[in-house]
Amino acid sequence: MSEENKKIDSLKEKLFYTQKHASEIISDDETKKADEFCDGYMDFLRTAKTEREATEYFVEKAEKLGFKPFVRGEKYKCGDKVYLNNRGKAVILCVMGKEPVENGIRLSAAHIDSPRLDLKPNPLYEDNELAYFKTHYYGGIKNISGPLCRSRFTELWLKKTALRLR
Repeated sequence: MSEENKKIDSLKEKLFYTQKHASEIISDDETKKADEFCDGYMDFLRTAKTEREATEYFVEKAEKLGFKPFVRGEKYKCGDKVYLNNRGKAVILCVMGKEPVENGIRLSAAHIDSPRLDLKPNPLYEDNELAYFKTHYYGGIKNISGPLCRSRFTELWLKKTALRLR
C-alpha cells in the first residue's frame, strides 16, 4: 500500500463514523443480561400475538407476582396488589398506596399493538399475472396489497387452490 493510501485510510478513520457491532463494545456480562432479556421478550412475542393473548399473558405474570383479581366494594390496604381484566382485551394493575387518592396517584400506562394481516372474506385476486390478497389492517400495518409472486409454478398453484376454495 502506498504512503498516500495509508494517509487517506488514516484520515478516513478519524473523519468517518464506523458503526461497531454491540458485541465489540459491551462486556460478556452485559451480553448475558441482554440475551436473558431477549429470551423473555421472544417468549412474550411467541405467546401474545393478539391483544387477548397479551392480556392472558400479563394476568398470569401478575398473579405470579402476587396480584389478585379486583373485587368492587372490597376494602384494600396499603401494599395490596390487584388487577382488573377488562373483557379479556386489557388489564389494569394496581398497587394500593399509602396516601388517599385525593392526594394524587402514580400512574404508568402501556399499550400493545398486535400487528397482523387479516384476510377479507374473498381475499384472493389476480391482476397483471400477479396474485394478491385483500386485507384488513391493524396495529400500524398499512393497507398495501402487494404481489405474492410471479413464478409460473406459484401462479398455477394459487389458481388450483382458488378453484378448490370456490
